[in-house]
Amino acid sequence: CLLFFQEVVSHNCIVIFSKTTCPYCRLAKNVFNEIGTPYKVIELDQHEEGKQLQDTLGEMTGARTVPRVFVNGTCIGGGSEAKELHQRGKLLPLIQQCAPCCEGSGMDSSSGAQPASYNL
Repeated sequence: CLLFFQEVVSHNCIVIFSKTTCPYCRLAKNVFNEIGTPYKVIELDQHEEGKQLQDTLGEMTGARTVPRVFVNGTCIGGGSEAKELHQRGKLLPLIQQCAPCCEGSGMDSSSGAQPASYNL
């Protein structure tokens, strides 16, 4: 699970670990739909290792709740945090920092993008 998690997060600018029935997950997806930015969704309730992935998310981020939203390799929180960052004009700059790695094949590690921590 940890390897899958690292692969997904390192090869996608925006990753949302979600559940199909969760309203906060829909909120997070809507924020990125509003911006018009593509994102990768892992629906934990439809993934064969969903429970294990959720446990891994809990260990990595300190919270098992969904959604867990990652931008440029860093967890920014959940749906409410993503919406708040967007409303404060701080989400788009985070996305733009990782845009070069996502415009090509998405597999190019020479972009030098490093995960950072962001204060909400």
